[in-house]
Amino acid sequence: MANDKLGRPTDQRIAVLRSQVSNLFKYGRIETSLAKAKAVSSKAEKILTLAINSYEDNVKVTKAVMEKGVKVNKEIVNDGPKKLAARRKIMSFLYDLQDERKEKEGLEAYRARTQGINHPLVERIFNVYAPKYAERAKELGTKGGYTRVLKTDTRRGDASQLAIVELI
Repeated sequence: MANDKLGRPTDQRIAVLRSQVSNLFKYGRIETSLAKAKAVSSKAEKILTLAINSYEDNVKVTKAVMEKGVKVNKEIVNDGPKKLAARRKIMSFLYDLQDERKEKEGLEAYRARTQGINHPLVERIFNVYAPKYAERAKELGTKGGYTRVLKTDTRRGDASQLAIVELI
């Protein structure tokens, strides 16, 4: 599947993969053709491996901050060099999908929930998926296997094999 061109020029193929991988991380499950599903699964596995290998790299920094005219030292947790490089690499591939307002959620509640989060998809990968799959890898003793491709029926128009890609 590494050389599968999906019947598209390079720029379109990359755009489709970026879109589908971004949606996979946002929703946890997508339905697409079998060839695209295998390509999306491969790319998602690589992104998750990159996040898992670097999500614990944090550096504590003390900064002097002015609060109400008084200089106060605050301890801030920043990304370490390994995590920062991984974050930038992931951000260069994924689309920046923002969180949507939930049903019956007020504007103020939405703003409070999303305050201070610039890239929610990348934050979800590092804060939710990476610890979850790192724990899973320790329990099972294996790395990889973070996605599942399930074949479904054929598409009505062109009889193409459809598949569901989901995060395990």
